[in-house]
Amino acid sequence: MTRAVFFDVDFTLIHPGPTFRGEGYRQFCARHGIDVDPSRFEAAVAAASAVLEEARAHIYEAALFHRYTAAIITGMGGEGPRVDACAREIYEEWAGSHHFELYDDVPGTLKEIAERGIRIGLISNSHRCLASFGRHFELEDFISAAVSSSEHGYMKPHPSIFEAALRLLDVRPEEAVMVGDSFTHDIAGAVQVGMRGVLVRRSAVSGPGRVTSAAAVAPDVPVIRSLTELPVLL
Repeated sequence: MTRAVFFDVDFTLIHPGPTFRGEGYRQFCARHGIDVDPSRFEAAVAAASAVLEEARAHIYEAALFHRYTAAIITGMGGEGPRVDACAREIYEEWAGSHHFELYDDVPGTLKEIAERGIRIGLISNSHRCLASFGRHFELEDFISAAVSSSEHGYMKPHPSIFEAALRLLDVRPEEAVMVGDSFTHDIAGAVQVGMRGVLVRRSAVSGPGRVTSAAAVAPDVPVIRSLTELPVLL
């Protein structure tokens, strides 16, 4: 019996708006006197994803994301002493929910799940205030608990962040499902503590470091293209 469903946030419930696409990065950089090529953004993001693997024992460190963002800037051709300052500004702005857009399938799916009496939680590898996120997108009535890695101290897939979320909703691992776009961080992390996982594969690569090819997914993990496919799996 499913008593709780936990969702990843970035690239599962929301996706970046123009501020965090190629032209948005160009504007950030221009304010710091850095010249970059917006057409190189996608390739720069893909190359920079390797930086995220440098996390020490899955400990959350803002400096890791500063380096990741700086790598995107340099991958777009940016250079000079202001790169680090620009990367820090972009990192800080990433916390603002107003820079993001909600996937169309989110409100209806969360409403349907909540109406079944299943509790909903969030587990995010972000420094974004998840309470503000819920209010901004008018989802607060559906969300019963939230854990961010910046507050918890560890990032997915560290088992402790999943265990903390389970305690908040007072459910056993076998009663909970984790839904996310990263097999490594969301699904494998949840499965290791006894939860079930559902992978959201909206595209071949949903976000930084989130390659979700069929070969990378365990055969017993459902893969969905839209959250509208989730309720029947519960």
